[in-house]
Amino acid sequence: MRSSECVAFVYFGVMGALAWLRPLPAGRRLVITIVAVVMDAAMFVVAHAGSTLVRDWSPLVVILVGYFVSGRFFITPSPSLEAWLAAWDRRLLGDPATRFAGWPRSVLAYLELVYMGCFLVVPLGFALLELTGRSSLANRYWTMVIGAEFGAFAPLSLVQTRPPWAFELAPGPADRAMRRFALRMVEQFTIRANTFPSGHVAGSLAVAFAVIGAMPWAGATLLGLALSISLACIVGRYHYVADVLAGAVLAVVMWVGVVAVGL
Repeated sequence: MRSSECVAFVYFGVMGALAWLRPLPAGRRLVITIVAVVMDAAMFVVAHAGSTLVRDWSPLVVILVGYFVSGRFFITPSPSLEAWLAAWDRRLLGDPATRFAGWPRSVLAYLELVYMGCFLVVPLGFALLELTGRSSLANRYWTMVIGAEFGAFAPLSLVQTRPPWAFELAPGPADRAMRRFALRMVEQFTIRANTFPSGHVAGSLAVAFAVIGAMPWAGATLLGLALSISLACIVGRYHYVADVLAGAVLAVVMWVGVVAVGL
């Protein structure tokens, strides 16, 4: 198995085991267990019998399933932890509801857009490598990205908080239609739980780090996009500042680790 496949295989194995160690409703425990077993079996088959094309692109499905599996662990947020995270935001930002009120609406709208479109960054990064004849870097790319994403998702089984948008006022005079659309997307297509570290930040930065060595200009562009997503997480109150910082550290750790082992 590729190292990226091994990382995912271990992740689902751990999620399946934690389902029996954490206090969960029987239905959720069963769902997590079934998904974990099916995913590990599927990855074993793909690793040993799948075509190169399938192995190169299947991580997109693996990441998506891993994200929603982590959400099945979310039961009750920790009020004390939420208060601690919110207190640090107030120390660093002041009142988050008014801190960005003076920013131009075009900037706020841009940040909402990049946040909503952040799920496109992961396939975009690998598509750039493949379209330029660098598909041999698939395992390196996916090891870095999957490691960062799952490193952000896994703690949700233990550390449970709501995202700031769930209980804070809207930040600043952003376009109301854009804001409503963004929140509707979040409510309908996400697990509606806060990941610490931020998966958006860890994943988008990991994509940039995975590309920048082979394609400096494309990697630099992706890095700028990742930084915009990181800022959007804070300005839009999709994440706490601590989530964003932890996500950045996680991405750097994965980058350094992958480079150190010579992938």
